[in-house]
Amino acid sequence: MKAVIQRVGKTALSVDDKLVSEIPFGLAVYLGVKCGDTAIQAQAMAKKIAGLRIFEDCNGKMNLSLSEVGGEILLISQFTLYGDCSHGNRPSFTEAERPEKASALYELTAQKLREYGLTVKTGVFGADMKIGQFNDGPVTIIYEI
Repeated sequence: MKAVIQRVGKTALSVDDKLVSEIPFGLAVYLGVKCGDTAIQAQAMAKKIAGLRIFEDCNGKMNLSLSEVGGEILLISQFTLYGDCSHGNRPSFTEAERPEKASALYELTAQKLREYGLTVKTGVFGADMKIGQFNDGPVTIIYEI
């Protein structure tokens, strides 16, 4: 499982020109599920994201977690994180998990994040999503488990 975690200001996600999810500030998390991933990876990913201290404290140090600043998460499914373009120019997605299993693990990750007391909004799995994002910092963390 791989996540691209970005600290963001107002971020909105639309499908077919209809607003689906929006957060005022927090984290935009693009989540890819790899073949063979299980609930163990989903739980570990949620724990890591919930505990990340990438928000500034009063001294300007990245020392606060999402819950400490009252932010929200926009969790976005992103199978293209497992695109392999090492051979040629057209990416291969053979490492990405099949949609049925990937969807279940995406939903489980969202559920586990909520169990940490976080507000989690989601996209629409498998949809053509449009995301308006205001990067803060910018701060981008790539985490793979």
